[in-house]
Amino acid sequence: MIDVVYFAWVRERIGLPRETVDTDATTVAGLVAELSAREDRYAMAFSDLSALRVAVDQELTDFDAALDGVREVAFFPPMTGG
Repeated sequence: MIDVVYFAWVRERIGLPRETVDTDATTVAGLVAELSAREDRYAMAFSDLSALRVAVDQELTDFDAALDGVREVAFFPPMTGG
């Protein structure tokens, strides 16, 4: 079980701030594929991965990051300066 957290427009599209997911995925990309296959709202949120960033256990990483032992995955849009 992995806690999946959504921020900003990702949360708006999916309609949840967070959820606990039982997954067989071994990478973040695999998790995204599983979530995208659930419903259109997930597919829409993950349709352009270049518009998303991901953190695994609160560390920025890439979509090929392994999920072994991971407790939390967070998805959010890129940060803008200011």
